[in-house]
Amino acid sequence: MERQGCIRCSLLFVGGMIVELIKLINALPGAAAQGLIWGIMAIGVYITYRILDVADLTVDGSIATGGAVAAVMITSGWNVGVSLLAAFLAGVLAGLATGLFHTRMGIPAILSGILTQLGLYSINLRILGNKANMAISVNNFHLIVSSRNARQMSLENPILILVIFVAVLIGGMYWFFGTEYGCSLRATGANPNMARAQGINTETGKVVGLMLSNGIVSLSGALLAQYQGFADVGMGRGAIVIGLAAVIIGEVVFGKLFHNFALKLMTVAVGAILYYLVIQVVLWLGLNTNDLKLLTALVVGVFLAIPHWRSRLVSSARRKGGQHA
Repeated sequence: MERQGCIRCSLLFVGGMIVELIKLINALPGAAAQGLIWGIMAIGVYITYRILDVADLTVDGSIATGGAVAAVMITSGWNVGVSLLAAFLAGVLAGLATGLFHTRMGIPAILSGILTQLGLYSINLRILGNKANMAISVNNFHLIVSSRNARQMSLENPILILVIFVAVLIGGMYWFFGTEYGCSLRATGANPNMARAQGINTETGKVVGLMLSNGIVSLSGALLAQYQGFADVGMGRGAIVIGLAAVIIGEVVFGKLFHNFALKLMTVAVGAILYYLVIQVVLWLGLNTNDLKLLTALVVGVFLAIPHWRSRLVSSARRKGGQHA
């Protein structure tokens, strides 16, 4: 009897593990799709953080602006493509506000982003009709992406659509930053003094870069609102941290493999996917969802520290090698 009881307990344990693994596998497509959406946002963050070398906190507000604009326009009967374009332009205006605060009013970039982000909260509420959120169900509206189709083997699968979307965006960014003006923007971030010596208007370059960055971020917000089925005034809370996580994870994991600009942008999107897959696994292991922000901060902190630790180890090894020599 004891042996039968042990066998029964073992079977129940194995059966429970199989059920949990099936739940995890079923959740992974949704995590990958969400990671791709946030990967688009992370590409926008990459433009300011790595190319312009500007700390821009506008994204926490502009991603919600994109979601709000798309939701209102879709529910008002506008075409989804037009709604996405309007969301992009709304983000461009948000970036313009931050850029003018920074360049024309002399406010530090990080404070300029905070001011715009703060103002966008009220603007987003106005866009949503003074409501905190607005539903855009796939049952009632034609949406480009929806979480309901994440596990379907069809052309409506959001993963397929978002992969194409990311590829087109990376191709567009690769072309733009390869142009003369795009190169001037990269020079502005790399060495502003040298850029000015070459006749480049660095202030205008920063404004254009912030406009482009927040336009892309707002576009991702429009896609996120469609994917989750609603737009929320607080949907961008902590977005900058997730964007930085995607950028840093992509650089740490793939930094030594890829040096081409387009491939660097691809690693940012892959970094966002890896981030959401890790989050999904951690949730599967039983982490309290209230601790997600803490986990995100720890993950970003660790990945930000890895390059520093690596350089210290390399310099330490060199010093020891020199002493032995």
